[in-house]
Amino acid sequence: MSIENCKQIFEQLPGRFNAASAGTWKSVIQFNIAGDKGGNFTVDIADGACQVSEGTAASPSATITTNDETWMGIVGGSVNPMTAFTLGKLKVSGNMGDVMKLQNIIKA
Repeated sequence: MSIENCKQIFEQLPGRFNAASAGTWKSVIQFNIAGDKGGNFTVDIADGACQVSEGTAASPSATITTNDETWMGIVGGSVNPMTAFTLGKLKVSGNMGDVMKLQNIIKA
C-alpha cells in the first residue's frame, strides 16, 4: 500500500504495536508534522496498548517535530532518521528514551 499522508501512518500504528515488548511501559508522545499531508498526532502507550488520536497532548513525555516529506520518507525507508535528526529536519524534545523505545516496539 502506498502512503498518501501522515494520517494513514498513524492509523496503522496500533496494529503494528508489539504489546509484549511494551510490557508495563507508559508514555505519551506528541508528533507535530508540518505540511499539507501532515498534522498533529498523539500516541498514548499504556497497559500494553497503543492508542492514536489527532490533536495535541497536554503534557507529552516527548515531542517529535518534522515535516510531512521527512516523516513519510522515514516511515517509507527512503530517509534515514539519524541523518534527518543531524540535519535538523527531525527534532525531538523531552524524553529521547521514550522515542527510541517506541521505535523498537513498532513492528516493521
